[in-house]
Amino acid sequence: MTEVRPTAAASATLWERDEEVAAIARAVDTLCADRASAGSLLLYRGEAGLGKTALLHEARRIAEERGCTVWSARGGEALRSVPFHVVRQLLQPALVSMLPEEARDYLDDWYDIAGPALGIVEPTERQADPQGVCDGLVAAVRRLARREYPLVLLVDDAHWADQETLRWLAAFAERIDDLPVLVLVARRPGETAGESARYLEEIAAAGRTVTNLSALTPDATAGLTRVTLGAHADAPFCREVWAVTGGNPYETVELLAKVQDSELEPTETSAGELRALNRSARGGGLVARLEGLGVEATRFAWAAAILGTGISVDLVAKLATMPRNEAARCAELLQGARILTTPDQPESGELEFVHPLIASAVYNSIPEALRTAMHGIAAKVVTDSGLGAAAASRHLLQVHPDDDAELVGQLREAAAEHLAVGAPDAARRCLERALEEPPRPEVHAQVLYELGCATLLTAPATTIGHLRTALSMPGLDGAERVDAVFRLSQALLHNDQLEQAVRTVEAEAARHEDGPARLRLQAVQYMWEGIYAGEATSPGRSERLARLAATCTGRDNSERALLILRGFDAMTHGENAEEVVELCDRALVNGRLAPGLGWTDTEWGIELLMMLGSSYAYADRLDRAESLFSEALRAYTTAGWSGGHLSLANAFLGLAYRRQGQLRDAEKVLRESLRLAERVGRGLPLYWSATCGLVDTLLARGHVEAAWAIAEQYGFAPPYPSTIVLPDTRSVRGRLLLAVGRTKEGINELGEAEKAAVARGGHNPVLAPWTVDLARALAAEDPARAAQLAADARRQAERFGTDTAIGEALRCAAALETGQEKVRLAAKAVAFLEASPCQYEHAAARIEHGLAARSVAELNRGLSLARSCGADGLVAQAREALERGQGLS
Repeated sequence: MTEVRPTAAASATLWERDEEVAAIARAVDTLCADRASAGSLLLYRGEAGLGKTALLHEARRIAEERGCTVWSARGGEALRSVPFHVVRQLLQPALVSMLPEEARDYLDDWYDIAGPALGIVEPTERQADPQGVCDGLVAAVRRLARREYPLVLLVDDAHWADQETLRWLAAFAERIDDLPVLVLVARRPGETAGESARYLEEIAAAGRTVTNLSALTPDATAGLTRVTLGAHADAPFCREVWAVTGGNPYETVELLAKVQDSELEPTETSAGELRALNRSARGGGLVARLEGLGVEATRFAWAAAILGTGISVDLVAKLATMPRNEAARCAELLQGARILTTPDQPESGELEFVHPLIASAVYNSIPEALRTAMHGIAAKVVTDSGLGAAAASRHLLQVHPDDDAELVGQLREAAAEHLAVGAPDAARRCLERALEEPPRPEVHAQVLYELGCATLLTAPATTIGHLRTALSMPGLDGAERVDAVFRLSQALLHNDQLEQAVRTVEAEAARHEDGPARLRLQAVQYMWEGIYAGEATSPGRSERLARLAATCTGRDNSERALLILRGFDAMTHGENAEEVVELCDRALVNGRLAPGLGWTDTEWGIELLMMLGSSYAYADRLDRAESLFSEALRAYTTAGWSGGHLSLANAFLGLAYRRQGQLRDAEKVLRESLRLAERVGRGLPLYWSATCGLVDTLLARGHVEAAWAIAEQYGFAPPYPSTIVLPDTRSVRGRLLLAVGRTKEGINELGEAEKAAVARGGHNPVLAPWTVDLARALAAEDPARAAQLAADARRQAERFGTDTAIGEALRCAAALETGQEKVRLAAKAVAFLEASPCQYEHAAARIEHGLAARSVAELNRGLSLARSCGADGLVAQAREALERGQGLS
């Protein structure tokens, strides 16, 4: 048995790393000095063998010496397909040591959200939101970090970490400044692509220190050689060591170990043998060395390489089909040969490869056919061990397709488990592999349907292909087929193919007789047409929808959906607001959402309920709108849905606050909505909702420069999305341009809003207030046109019938008048707006009336209202008038 190298050689990979070690010591000291100290992240980049792992080992030693808690994890080349693998390594030891009640107490609301991803809680059947799971993991580490202070996290081989872990680490690193924790990450350059590469770049950007490790110099190599072999090692021999290894610390240590084993004299005369020795320590030479340990030891090493993680003597014995005592003997042989070692937590009873280079060489040395067969056996061993289909799936992915119905079933089960813990990409890989098998004809469409559901949010274009193929095959019937059509239309919508989404559900509806399925499809068609921002996709749509809704009593969710859609359509076209509210009320059950129509129910989607809440918001039933959107926020937060759904919930709650005149609250939740939307991706309708709502709110507050900055930063300008955005994008953009003095552009933008309204067959003057804004803008240069617009606005407002609409139209009319007529109209505007729930507009009307009537009392009332709203621009306007005091009484 080969003797393990002494400590001097084992730590030799820290040669010429004094600066890095000193930086680690400083970071640990800073962490330990004050519980309130900011966290930090140190990143080490370097090719294989340059000492990244050695630095992390040294960091562990330094941290533990100073009393820190240290958690560590390591990526694996063969384990990248295992979701949450690395973050589980980090956190599970701490969590499993707690009692269930203690773990629930520490994780609090995130226990049921992050727990399944960490493997400490059984997942539910519902698909988890990936962003919510990521946020839950961030919260979990933040809470555990406070409990375990001072805490140091070590992540080695991050380039091989699973994508889900990298997403978490990038999010955690972004917020590390306000948490006392030190994170050290080591990775190779390259090695990744796609989302994983992006997350690694985000992690690097968050790092306080990013160090690119270099190879040893000739002098350092000579010093290391003499420390290991003796001071008598001559200069030519030392130079050849450096030339053969390229100054790679790991290869240098391994080569010097081979020199000792071979009892080679470190002199110039034997330097020529170094290259041959070096080859035996890597690649084919390593394989030959492994084979020299015997057939059984080779089988053990192969089985360990197949497993990749959780390498125990018992598990390897099962996979290699050898007796337990023989497996234990092989493990000792491989440890003595520096191929396997005991990890940092020896109490686990597990083994790991000494270096990833060795693991890769051993894995790649397995004959391909045998390697595939061993993965198949490993899948069964893992499953029989009770670890579940998801744990076995990485092995199943490696098995050659062979028309195996059982394997298809296992992959489908694994995909469901991956979705339940918030890993849709892992589910996608399983289902794509299942298609290669291929599935039996009777389940083929089912697999495509499941794949389409898994990729809906992450790859709508791919989803479209899967679902179209599934629908063209036998196997999807009844409610499941209808659901597949609905999801296909959602994917088309997300892929900016709205017209095709409409045509898809329209064609499917035509295949069905009258009944619940047909009614649901018709409702979906009207829903997608209802959110189209351009000309109506089918002539006479509103009339047909009105006739269909007139037959609905709200006896099932399809009828309730049609009532909501009819109410929303009537609201957007400015029909009578009382009728809008009556339609919406009929869609509720005892004033609440019906079962199956809740915010987290997936049968109908979020759009329908947003339409319901918006109809209430613009029909002056703001209490109901706020209640609905607050309920959405609670539901998504509780369920851990912190992606697009939570962004929209914040955006529409901001809309309700903005309509009420709670401008500070509106700005707060809209900024949160925009932050969440940024994580989902720019250009989506939810992104526009957040941006437009925030610009509108900032303008109402009088923060014109801030509104312009948001518009510039987030691209709030044409071209606009094909879906409706609330409030109306062109109206808000036109008002913004007027506010910053770009009057001609503002007038043009409001003119485009007018054209869009004409194309849609009418509009709500509150939802799209371009009429009053354009009238005010044209008052000086085209008073006749301005007067006509003001008259139109008043006619539309009286048709809609809300106090807010009429009051706003009267404010516009007053702005165009002078003398007593101005005062009279301004007073009427105040009377209507005082009765409305929109306090900002009421404050503006009071101040305008005070200015027109020269009334100190009215200005003071307006000033008080403006202050309570957070309308700083109105406050400044009223104060200025009161301070001047000329002609006031």
